[in-house]
Amino acid sequence: NCEQRIVVKFHVKLGKTVTETYNLLKEVYGHECLSRACVFEWFKRFQDGREDVEDDSRPSTTKTDDNIETICNLVILLINILPSHKSWVLHQGNAPAHSALSVERFLAKYSIPLLDHPPYSPDFASCDFYLFPKVKSALKGTRFESVEAVKEKAARVLKELTEEDFQHCFKQWKIRMERCRDRGGVYIEGDNK
Repeated sequence: NCEQRIVVKFHVKLGKTVTETYNLLKEVYGHECLSRACVFEWFKRFQDGREDVEDDSRPSTTKTDDNIETICNLVILLINILPSHKSWVLHQGNAPAHSALSVERFLAKYSIPLLDHPPYSPDFASCDFYLFPKVKSALKGTRFESVEAVKEKAARVLKELTEEDFQHCFKQWKIRMERCRDRGGVYIEGDNK
């Protein structure tokens, strides 16, 4: 939310603490407030000199017709692979590609139920709660000679992930979503550790 990021930037310039900033945002925006992790992240960015309050957009290549077609074909393949007695739900984010008309038609055609990703809830995104911390941990404390060396190390860490790692990731995701569901959609920061 751009408006809230502006408030965070303003508080950084005023010399407020990140905790003060988060508490004030919660007081003003209530359940629409950015997550604590998100506020801390933006606070750090502004402390480090960032001026732009706009969120970094995804590369335009993520929204191509070829990518959409590839995903649709993958979903069809999964539909055919899964035994008919098992059901599944597609967890989708709020990215523009997910709400493209062609994607919505495809999902409706195959009666695929959707589980929307709650806004401002990075603890439900597997990359945020599982993959990024693994990469970050592997990179931490290492001085790299080039950006290319960082990319190579990150790629190596991701390639070394096992099937069990991914199973654990999805089990954690399921637990997090069930906790949110059991609370009627209320998300409680830090309760998913």
